[in-house]
Amino acid sequence: QVQLVESGGGLVQAGGSLRLSCAASASIFSNYAMAWFRQSPGKEREFVAAINWSGGTTDYTDSVKGRFSISRDNAKNTVYLQMNSLKPDDTAVYYCAGRPGVLRTSGGLYNYWGQGTQVTVSS
Repeated sequence: QVQLVESGGGLVQAGGSLRLSCAASASIFSNYAMAWFRQSPGKEREFVAAINWSGGTTDYTDSVKGRFSISRDNAKNTVYLQMNSLKPDDTAVYYCAGRPGVLRTSGGLYNYWGQGTQVTVSS
């Protein structure tokens, strides 16, 4: 069983930065594609970014391209989401997810999820 624990959320002013971390409990993390999703009240869960097992391939939703960066450290079983130039529309609970194999943008294809971390961007 893989457990994922997110951290790094908080309150930040528009234009600021945050770095989210997601620590995995299992050594099989290095064979997993990892992703970040987010959900705001009243909205559906949204894909944000994903990274393949080696870190060589990434994908982003259009609204965060050029502002967010996903990376991973397989030695530490951790995936990161660096968020810059934050906007109020980025306010959401951010979830880390993992799946064996190739990265996907559909949340339904991810087997494991963290509990989420709140990101609030004030205007």
